Amino acid sequence: MNILVTGGAGFLGLHIARKFSAKKKLKSSGIQRIVMADIAPFDKKEYPKDCEFMNVDVRRYKDLQKALKGIDVVIHAAAALPLRKPDEIRKTNVGGTENVLKAGIKNKVKQVIYISSTAVYGVPEKHPVYEEDKLVGVGAYGESKIAAEEKCRAYRGQGMYVTIIRPKTFVGTHRLGVFEILFDWIKDGKRIPVIGNGLNKYQLLDVDDLVEALYLCAAMKDKKTIDSEFNIGAEKFETVKEDMEALFAVANSGSKVQRTPARLVKTVLYIFEKLRLSPLYQWVYDTADKDSYVSIDKLKKALNWKPDYSNAQALIKSYQWYEKHYKEVKSRPSGTTHTVGWKQGILGFIKKFL
Repeated sequence: MNILVTGGAGFLGLHIARKFSAKKKLKSSGIQRIVMADIAPFDKKEYPKDCEFMNVDVRRYKDLQKALKGIDVVIHAAAALPLRKPDEIRKTNVGGTENVLKAGIKNKVKQVIYISSTAVYGVPEKHPVYEEDKLVGVGAYGESKIAAEEKCRAYRGQGMYVTIIRPKTFVGTHRLGVFEILFDWIKDGKRIPVIGNGLNKYQLLDVDDLVEALYLCAAMKDKKTIDSEFNIGAEKFETVKEDMEALFAVANSGSKVQRTPARLVKTVLYIFEKLRLSPLYQWVYDTADKDSYVSIDKLKKALNWKPDYSNAQALIKSYQWYEKHYKEVKSRPSGTTHTVGWKQGILGFIKKFL
């Protein structure tokens, strides 16, 4: 089995490379090649030695046409995140996905595993959310994920299986982005404002649980059972307040949850976002004070899989890695990916008063 991962230089790509390389050592895995593809540069010392690297822009069909020769399974994780401009998000997330599918058909790829998002559900009114529930995109990113899924469904039945994975926000070692802001405040012992009272349940996901599920999808012989859409998230999660307090206890920083008036804070964050003063985007703060969790029963049954980590365990593991690599993290320039910290903007100013 020859596997290619788009977005291979990112947070998820790195974890896929490490997991699949470890599995490759087992003869039963059938893995022969692991190809990491990305437009961004790779920090090759972070990756297993048996990984191959390709410079590929998913927006360029010709790049993919060449890269997918001899590939059996594509894990399509490349995406433009919400901090990018709407036009760039659509070109990468929708156009890039169609290019992957089109090149996959041409090269007789057996399976594409598309990494979507639970952002496709918008701000649901009932929980848990199931795969067949209504899709409502919030902002350019959520809309692009829905459109990309439509492309995936259109290519099913053309000699290639297409698995759509909808993960909750996932965390783990090397995860920075918006979580670097949270961890920075906790390390400095600041009060952590939550939108509302923090008594809502907000499901997360550990990246190692996600990658194990991706391996099982790629290795499954009966592809018909996974030629569908699947939610994935933690099985055990408490309220936002309880999960945060579990993290505070391990961090031993003195941080506490600070309740805030939800409607007022959302209005202010919306204004900050439009003025480009805050890195927080609409779907994040619109869902932050509400229950947000999905059913993972369909995936558990299809793969005979279950997650190992709870919300709190995933957060703690991620924070401990951050603390251990604090100087290294702070020495990096900020950016718009999950592997670097995001500019705090006006949030950094607010931090001084908490």
